[in-house]
Amino acid sequence: MNGESTSDTYHSLLEEISRTYTQGRVQAMQAVNVHITATYWQVGQRIVEFEQQGNIRAEYGKALISNLARDLSLRHGKGFSRSNLVYMRLLYLRYPSISQKPSHQLSWSHYVELLKLDDDLERSFYEKQAIAEHWSVPELKRQKASSLFLRLAAGKDKSTIMQLASQGQVVTQPIDLLRDPYIFEFLKIPEPWQVSEEQLETLLCDHLQPFLLELGKGFTFVGRQYRVTINNTHYRVDLVFYHRILRCFVLIDLKINEVQHQDIGQMNLYLGYFANEENVEGDNPPIGIILSRNKDELLVEYATYQMNSQLFVQKYQLYLPDREELRQELERTLRQVEA
Repeated sequence: MNGESTSDTYHSLLEEISRTYTQGRVQAMQAVNVHITATYWQVGQRIVEFEQQGNIRAEYGKALISNLARDLSLRHGKGFSRSNLVYMRLLYLRYPSISQKPSHQLSWSHYVELLKLDDDLERSFYEKQAIAEHWSVPELKRQKASSLFLRLAAGKDKSTIMQLASQGQVVTQPIDLLRDPYIFEFLKIPEPWQVSEEQLETLLCDHLQPFLLELGKGFTFVGRQYRVTINNTHYRVDLVFYHRILRCFVLIDLKINEVQHQDIGQMNLYLGYFANEENVEGDNPPIGIILSRNKDELLVEYATYQMNSQLFVQKYQLYLPDREELRQELERTLRQVEA
C-alpha cells in the first residue's frame, strides 16, 4: 500500500515537472517571437530612416538592400537575405507601432505571410484571425489562398466589412458561422470533379483537420452518419459537430446536386429531433447546414418560408474561388456612398 502511495506521488511529481517544462518552453518561444519581430521592426526602421535622409546617391540607394544583405550576412550569417530585409523594411512601413504592441502569438513567418497582402483591410483581418484561431503558418497560407476574408465579406455592407477587418470573425449567432461558399480544394479532387455524396463525406472525414479549419473556430467533431430513429424508422445525418462557442449541435448534410425541397424538410426533421432528444441542459437550439454544389435561391426561399431560422443552405466548391471577382465585389461595396 505504501509502495503504491509512493508510486502515485512520484507520478504526480513527474507530471508536474513535465507540465512546468512544457509551459516554460512555450513561454520561451513566445518571448523569442516577440524579440525577433521587434528586432526586425527596428532593422526596418533604420533602413527607412536612412533612405529618407536623402543624402545618398540614387544609384547607391537602389542597391542599398542588396549591399546590406551581403555585408550583414558576412557578419551575422543567416537571417539577412535580401528578401528578408525587404520584409523587415515593409514591416516598419505597414506596422508603425508594432514595437509597442507586438503579438507574442505570431511568429516572424506569420508576419512575412501577412506582409504579402497589399490591402490593409485584408491584412488586418488575417492578423486578427490568426491570433484568435491560433493558426499555424501553413493554416494562414491556406486561408489566404482560399480568399477567406473576401468570402466572408461578400454580401456584407460597408460597416460590417470594416468591423470584420478590424476584429476578425466574431461568432455570436448562427449566421456568423456561414461562409459563401465553402471551399474544399484541400481534397484535391481532379476535374471534372465527379464525386458521390458518400465519397465526398469520406474524403472530408479523411481530411478532418483542414475541414475543421474551413468550418471555422469552435467546431468539434461528433460523428458521421449519425443515426436518428423516429417511430422505428432510421435516418442518418451525414456529419454532426458541436460548436463550443454557440453551445449547440451543428448538423451538416452534403448534396452533390441542387438542393430539393424535401432535403430542407428532412434537415428540419433532424433539427427537431436533436432539439428534443439530444440536447441537454445548457445547449442552445441546433443549427442545420445543407451544403450543395448548386443552390436555387428562389426554391430555398419558398421551401424555408416561416421555417426554422437555424437552417441554412450554403454552396461549396471543390476548387479555389475567383479572387478577382470577389475583390471587385468588395471594392464595389466599399465605394458605395452611405445614404
